[in-house]
Amino acid sequence: MIEFLSLRRSMIGMLVMALLVTLGERMGDRFLPVYLGALGGGTLAIGLLGWAKNALSAVYALPGGMVSQRLGYRRALLLFNALAIAGYATVIVAPSWHLVLLGAALFISWSAVSLPATMALVARVVPPGKRAMGVSLHSLIRRLPMALGPVLGGVLIDQWGQQAGIRIGFAIAIGMALLAMAAQQWLIEHVAEPPRNSAGDNPRAGRSHGTGAAACDPPPQPAPTWMTDLSPPLRHLLASDVLIRFCEQIPDAFVVIWCMQVVRAPVSATQFGVLTAIEMAVAALCYIPVAHYADRFGKRPFVLVTFVFFTLFPLALLAAQSFWLLAAAFVVRGLKEFGDATRKALILDLAPEDRRALTFGTYYFLRDAIVSLAALGGGWLWKISPTANLLAAAAFGAAGTAWFALRGRDVARGE
Repeated sequence: MIEFLSLRRSMIGMLVMALLVTLGERMGDRFLPVYLGALGGGTLAIGLLGWAKNALSAVYALPGGMVSQRLGYRRALLLFNALAIAGYATVIVAPSWHLVLLGAALFISWSAVSLPATMALVARVVPPGKRAMGVSLHSLIRRLPMALGPVLGGVLIDQWGQQAGIRIGFAIAIGMALLAMAAQQWLIEHVAEPPRNSAGDNPRAGRSHGTGAAACDPPPQPAPTWMTDLSPPLRHLLASDVLIRFCEQIPDAFVVIWCMQVVRAPVSATQFGVLTAIEMAVAALCYIPVAHYADRFGKRPFVLVTFVFFTLFPLALLAAQSFWLLAAAFVVRGLKEFGDATRKALILDLAPEDRRALTFGTYYFLRDAIVSLAALGGGWLWKISPTANLLAAAAFGAAGTAWFALRGRDVARGE
């Protein structure tokens, strides 16, 4: 089983770190809008928080990759955890909602800023034939605190009130992050980075051993930039992924409104929570078996199936007018995670070996920066009609699926 899951010591350390940090973060993060309101922040403050979550996820990805490339994943993860702790502490002592937003900026995008380092770690410690499994384990482990954290945070609020309960939650988050840092230093082993293939590191550049030796050497090549790391296959994956994320984000903020207000038989808040639980359960069940077969037979077919499920969800939602039909739609929504971890592993396969963290950060920076516009377009389409919103989302999904079907490549299969 250990070999099947590719559980190396460093992988265990990374999973423990992700579990602890995400659990601490989710205990308070989900209730930040309530906290902002309790400190006097109105709709504008809550709106700024929502914008920051999306915008910073894009902005942080590129510097996260650059820092990881510069420092190595062990020191980079240590730095990112320290920044999260600083954010938690700021929220705890902040007397106003303005400072809470400032503190939140340090931790709400921890996942985005740390993802390049995490994926670089997976690529270095997991055999190439097990990368999809390694990425899937990371995604699966993070699902547990994402479900449990808000429940624990809610208990703290019910017990000690909004302000005190949330502050206690963030204090516990600091403890979790410190434990994660200790586990990281103990379990994650240092692995030497591969030599950089750049002009500055080219051992042949400027070499002169004997007459005419230098003249026979090829001219030094310019150092690669962060954009040149995106090979044509990776750019095709990025283009299709952007279209697919437009499909996801156009209706994303309005899914709860559709379920609780628009359908002929609206669901209650509790029932909507059940629908969300169905989605997460289906997603969790997909990760391990899909990763196993993707590592064996190639990643491209599983990524393609994932894009199909993204496309089908808005159509399934449009047809769902009761709880049980909505439940079926949310099964489809859970299946969109079918090959998402495999897609991340494919990015690692297509990235230069010596610049995986930087390439991963570049990919997510470009994708999320473009996709951040989708929410604005989704609001405009919703004003026209909910049906227009969902049909437009499906159209973007179909375009992204077709693009990947025609242009997508799979390194593992030699395509």
